[in-house]
Amino acid sequence: MAALLVTYNLKSQNQDYLDFYSEIEHYFHIKLSPSSYAIYTNQPASYVYKKLRSSIEEKDSLYIIPLNKPWAGFGPRENRNWLVNYL
Repeated sequence: MAALLVTYNLKSQNQDYLDFYSEIEHYFHIKLSPSSYAIYTNQPASYVYKKLRSSIEEKDSLYIIPLNKPWAGFGPRENRNWLVNYL
């Protein structure tokens, strides 16, 4: 299993992104910021990308990046604990 960073920029005002968010939230996850999640999965980054890419538009952006130690950051305790436990 691995932790992946899902970071995105959804640009369309008219697009319904519920499927996109629902797909992310199917994973064991934490929300790191308004446009990024960390997920824990046994699926490779390329597979997660393909699943999520189908729910967004061409002008949006999406990156799936493997996470590992060492890391540094500051934020809510629950996010730090998640990162400590799953990276």
